Amino acid sequence: MLENPAFPVPHQLDEPDQPEPDASDASDQSGDASQEEHKSVVLHLLQQLKLGMDLTRVVLPTFILERRSLLEMFADFMLHPDCLLRAAEQPDAESRITGVLEWYLTGFHGGRRGAAAKKPYNPLIGETFHCSWRIPSDSGGNSDCLLTYTAEQVSHHPPITAFYMECPQKQVWLNASIYTKSKFMGMSIGVNMIGRLQLHLMQHDEVYNITLPSAYARSILTVPWVELGDKVTISCDKTKYNASVIFHTKPFYGGRLHRVSAEVRNPASSVVCRVSGEWSGQLEFDYPTGPVKGGSSTLLTAAKKRVRPLSQQRAYESRRLWAAVTEALRANDIQRATEEKR
Repeated sequence: MLENPAFPVPHQLDEPDQPEPDASDASDQSGDASQEEHKSVVLHLLQQLKLGMDLTRVVLPTFILERRSLLEMFADFMLHPDCLLRAAEQPDAESRITGVLEWYLTGFHGGRRGAAAKKPYNPLIGETFHCSWRIPSDSGGNSDCLLTYTAEQVSHHPPITAFYMECPQKQVWLNASIYTKSKFMGMSIGVNMIGRLQLHLMQHDEVYNITLPSAYARSILTVPWVELGDKVTISCDKTKYNASVIFHTKPFYGGRLHRVSAEVRNPASSVVCRVSGEWSGQLEFDYPTGPVKGGSSTLLTAAKKRVRPLSQQRAYESRRLWAAVTEALRANDIQRATEEKR
């Protein structure tokens, strides 16, 4: 894990926001290859795979790539850092863990770009990604809050990503070490995110241990789409509060997409909050002793990442490292993108 937040090179956090690469669009056409040609490539690949096979060492076709590294994708889950800072300022343990749960659930739609499932770049060992978010102060007398994020690929086989985020003004920091293990499931590809996040709220001397759900790319022969599935937990050893979250996969017949449910329990194991809805949209927080709180995660104001321009990045920072591949994919030149990837 990245225990030391120090950057080896000045991060230049106060420069103006830089425009980011366009999000991958589900309507992108992948170069000169038609959808049928892509389907034949996937079919050829499927003939070489077996059910349950680990895909860590399998080279997947370039046209399924989206234009960002896995290191940046984890940063995009931090879509609403203001929610996290509000949770840290709550006066009691129950309000803090429900605030952490709200931050956690409203961030997943930010990790997805477009309706179709695409694969982020597989980071090289030693690759890094740095960004920050500036959160306006809610009081005229206080300066803006600054959150910084750094990620590094610390192992290639197995693929392990470590990342660290901190906000000194609010005494909040988070670190994680995640092993992404992918496997072939017939017409789907599953990705288990093994490991945990540790969120530290230093003002309260609290540490929240958080696990992540598995992700699935479904219908890989037609238009792949993403869903999450798993039971995950958020727990604090000091306060004894915990939350259990279920990401429901869609049944074969009927059912809703992206459904999620959760319960928060106090030290006496009584339920103090229930959550239902979709992680990609509407969520409702139901409190036994209070009103129902609801809203759509897609309507929340997303904080824009601040990233240095390529000319100021080091050679192994994600956007500079993958720049040629990104440029080729944006131009729909799959052959050149494959060559640059190699």
